[in-house]
Amino acid sequence: MGAGPSVGAAPGGGAGGPSGAGGQGPILGNGPGEPESVEVARAEIMTLTDDVQAVGSLKSRQGVTLKPETSGRVAKLAFTDGQRVKRGQLLVQLDDTLQQAQLQQAQAQFSIARSNLERSRELQAQNFVSQSAVDQNLANLQVADAQVALAQAQVARLKVLAPFDGSLGIRAVQVGDYVKDGADLVGIEDLSALFVEFTLPERYVSRVRTGLPVELALDAIPGKTYKGRIDALDVSVDPNGRALRVRAAVDNPGSVLKPGMFARPRVVFSVREGAVVVPEEALVPQGSRQLIFKVVAGAAEGQFVSQRLEAKIGLRLPGKVEILEGVSAGDAVVTAGHARLLRGEAVPVRVIDLSKPPGGPGGPGGAGAGAGKTAAPAAPGAAPGAGSSAGSSAGPGAKPGSAAAAQPGAPRP
Repeated sequence: MGAGPSVGAAPGGGAGGPSGAGGQGPILGNGPGEPESVEVARAEIMTLTDDVQAVGSLKSRQGVTLKPETSGRVAKLAFTDGQRVKRGQLLVQLDDTLQQAQLQQAQAQFSIARSNLERSRELQAQNFVSQSAVDQNLANLQVADAQVALAQAQVARLKVLAPFDGSLGIRAVQVGDYVKDGADLVGIEDLSALFVEFTLPERYVSRVRTGLPVELALDAIPGKTYKGRIDALDVSVDPNGRALRVRAAVDNPGSVLKPGMFARPRVVFSVREGAVVVPEEALVPQGSRQLIFKVVAGAAEGQFVSQRLEAKIGLRLPGKVEILEGVSAGDAVVTAGHARLLRGEAVPVRVIDLSKPPGGPGGPGGAGAGAGKTAAPAAPGAAPGAGSSAGSSAGPGAKPGSAAAAQPGAPRP
C-alpha cells in the first residue's frame, strides 16, 4: 500500500483539460470510470474529558439567621456588620433587669434552704429533730436549686450567642428596638468552605459517585474556575424531573464566593489521553449505524480508493467526534462526497482541496484558482486557463496561465 493522500492536495490536471489550465472537473457528475471527487480531513489526536455540566447555587457549609427565643428590648449589640466571630461569642443582649432580680431571689432562697438543711442535720445528730424534718429541709433545698437553674436559664435566653465560627451579615435591629421571639436579628454564615447543589439526569446515576472532581464556573467571576469534589448524593431520584440531587464541596479561599451565587458545575468522570477524533461531517448515518470512509492507497500506483468502516463512536465535542476503532491519527477521512461512495467497496477517489483561497496567480478562474468551487467550462476555442475550475491549485513553481502542478501524493484522475 502506498502513502496516503495529502489532505488538501489538488488533483493533477493538464492544460486544456475539461476545466482549463489545471482544471478540476465538477464535484458531482463525474463521467463513467472517473474517480469520485471527495473532500477529506485528517484524524487528530486529542485529550478528551468525559464530563457533564449542570447549573446550581452556592450554599454555605453552615448558615443561619439568628433569632431571639423570647421577647425583649435590645440592650446591646456586641458586633459590627460583616464581622468575623467565634463560636459562643456574645452578639445581642436583651434587657434582663427583671430576670437578673429573679435570679438573685432564687439564689437567696437557695442559701436559706441550704442553711436549714445543715442545721436540721446537726439537730438530728443530737436527737432533737426527727429524720422526716431533715428530709423536708433536703426537699426544700432541691426546690431552691431548681429555681436558681430556672432563673439562670431565663437570663441566658436573653443573650444571643454565635452558634459557630463564621461571618456576620447586616444587622436587622438597632439598640432600643423591641423584638418579639422569632424576629430576625442578623445572619451568620461559615464561608470557609461552600457547597454547590445541583441535579443530574438519572442516566448518570450509575456513573456519579462521591469523591469525583468538580470544576465550578461562575457568571459573576468570568474566566476563573474553582475546584471541588462531590460530597454527597441524594438517596432517591426525583420522580417529577427524573433527576438526582448532588452536593459538592468547594474551597473558598479569601471568602470570595458567597452563598446564593449562580454556579455552573462540571463533573469530570474521566480523562482520556490520545483519543482519535474526526469532524462530525465524516459520519454517514445508515439505519441504526454510522459509517465512515477512509481514503487509502489503491492497487495501482498513484491510485486512491475509499474504505468503508462502521464507526464506533465515543465522546462528542462541538464539531468533532471520537472514533474508537478503525481510524488512526493522520488517516484521511471523507467529509464531503459520500453519496457516490455508498455504491460499493474500494471506490476510486480524488481529493478536492478546499483550504486554498480563490484567486491564485492566474486571477479568479485562472490557473491556481482556489479549489472546491467549480467554474463554468471554457468556451470552445478559448485559450487554456479561460473559464478554468476553481477546483485546482497552482503547485510550487507553476506560472500564471500554465497547468497547475499536482502536489506530491495527490491522486490523478
